[in-house]
Amino acid sequence: MDMGNSMTMGGAPLDSALNASGVDFSNSTQAATFLGEILDDTIFQIDGNKYARYFWFGVCAVIATFAVFNVLQVATLRIRMRSAAANRPRPASPKGLLAVSLASITAMYREATYAQLTLARSQFLRIPPMGTMTLLVVYLGWTILLEFINNNVDGAQHFASLGIRASWLAVAQVPLLILLAGKNNLIGFVTGISYERLNVLHRWVARVLLLLATLHVIFLHLAWNAYYLGPLEYSTDSCIPTGWAVYAILIWMNVSTIAPIRNLWYEFFVIQHILTFFGFIIAIMFHLPSTALYSRVYMYIPIALYLLDRSIRSARYGWNNIRPARATLTALEGGATKVRIQSKTIKKWRPGSHVFLSIPKFGIGQSHPATIASTPNSHEGDLVFILKGHRGFTSRILKSATDSSTSLLTGRSPQDQVVEVNHLALIDGPYGSSHLDFVAFDRVVLFSGSTGITFTMPILLDLSERVQKFRLPVKRITFVWIVKNTSWSSWISDELTLTSQALRSAGVEIDVRIHVTCDEAFTVGVQQAESKEGGCECDKSAGPCCCIEVSEEVVRSNEKSPVIEERVTQPSPRSSSSLASGKKSKLLDCATFYSGRPDCYNLLWEVLEEAEGETGVGVCGPLGLNADVRKSVVRCSDERAVHKGTGAQGIYLHAECFGW
Repeated sequence: MDMGNSMTMGGAPLDSALNASGVDFSNSTQAATFLGEILDDTIFQIDGNKYARYFWFGVCAVIATFAVFNVLQVATLRIRMRSAAANRPRPASPKGLLAVSLASITAMYREATYAQLTLARSQFLRIPPMGTMTLLVVYLGWTILLEFINNNVDGAQHFASLGIRASWLAVAQVPLLILLAGKNNLIGFVTGISYERLNVLHRWVARVLLLLATLHVIFLHLAWNAYYLGPLEYSTDSCIPTGWAVYAILIWMNVSTIAPIRNLWYEFFVIQHILTFFGFIIAIMFHLPSTALYSRVYMYIPIALYLLDRSIRSARYGWNNIRPARATLTALEGGATKVRIQSKTIKKWRPGSHVFLSIPKFGIGQSHPATIASTPNSHEGDLVFILKGHRGFTSRILKSATDSSTSLLTGRSPQDQVVEVNHLALIDGPYGSSHLDFVAFDRVVLFSGSTGITFTMPILLDLSERVQKFRLPVKRITFVWIVKNTSWSSWISDELTLTSQALRSAGVEIDVRIHVTCDEAFTVGVQQAESKEGGCECDKSAGPCCCIEVSEEVVRSNEKSPVIEERVTQPSPRSSSSLASGKKSKLLDCATFYSGRPDCYNLLWEVLEEAEGETGVGVCGPLGLNADVRKSVVRCSDERAVHKGTGAQGIYLHAECFGW
């Protein structure tokens, strides 16, 4: 409305608060006129546009901060690599006031952000790490602050001003929503964070968008209904139907992303999610009033970002599959399948990368995320995956796989190979691998559980390949793998043997630890009642207890498990193995086998005590393992007072968790 006009509204001068004095609401003309005055949003639209820009100023400031931190980390790693190449002592340790100050700030930041809380027995509800939680709280606080700051308009337009501000902030979320969703996005490019780690922020931005849309609906209804003008507004305003359409679509988009629904049929979820997003954009374009058409820029930007992402993905997908790859399937022990793909176009990827794999014979139009367990220089350049059979796609390929217990590097000589049937395979990717380069750390500790080995194994392969060519900072590697059965070690037995030999020949120490949790041929004994009180929560119906003691006598395995020969000391009373106990196997003499889960805290403490520079820790497995490693890293960093004058060196952590 024109605030400079001297006319009156509702019996009050225009430069004062709008009120209903003198308005006869029984007179339809006066009621409609007063409703129009309440909805006159000329000034509020300008104000809302300003605060929407403020929101993006804050977002850009946060992105810039992470980008600077990313550049500093990359520069630090390069300095370490040059120091190692020059044979300088302790290349992974900070030197100089600036480097030490940065290391101290980084240590405090990591201690505050690495920890993660878990809910017992919750399959669907996951609490993000403290760093993500902190960022989400700051984001929500910033958004709510912008909604209410300097927005206390008196009179009949009080709620209208709040509702319009909420609508502007809501549309301002849409570009951020798409930036965080794309697999090729600008935020990931400048911050070094891969798209799947940004996806949790994408879902929370959608929830904040729903919150702002809810505030918009509530405040406008309060503005109308304060004077019983709701029926009149519904009968005269064309924005009402389109507004409810936007709100309904937004609710569905949020509800459908809840884990149980999302995981019920992931392929259907993806398709409907894209379709409802376009419906959401179209409905908003119809809903925006004529006084705020310039807000459509917040719709044009996400459309452009989405089309850019899809164009890049389509071009990569077309190139990858212009000469379709062929996949061979091999059944492994423990209900897993090794998928080996010969691709003529995909020849470069980083350790820890993943692809979206489609084998049309086992599901037309279905693409499943799978981590590449090989490197470009291993396995004859093939892409190798290990997929645990569950249901759907993974179950179907397991049933069709050739039965074999050979490991991934087994040669292709006719006497060793069975006839394998290959299948057409379509690949989208590779993506991911946002972790720092582990060769730039003095000590490296890699944890994995079950098929989480597909993340840590290529890192180990990459390390073994590069230490033979260059002088690198890494001096010692601890490789920890938690499995249910000793026979699972056959999945990567040759890889572990060859990488161990290569690392030791290059002067790098390696300690391979395989923790077996539920193998009766390895773990024997009866679980005592008091052990349950000590923290054991194993499901006995699924097999033997994962926390039982190891027999001190020689244990002979069944046909599918390697023979365990050496005696071990008794493990600690806790469910995890002690650091001193262990057994050797003839089938995998480079590894030491332990009974029960590892004591991550004590293991890390032992490694850190000997570190002469920063230690890099990587973990991939179920949520419980990730949370335990996170907690242990934070505890070690805090108790050792890392970079706080004690001489204790830093700890870097990269965690990958099962799930999608």
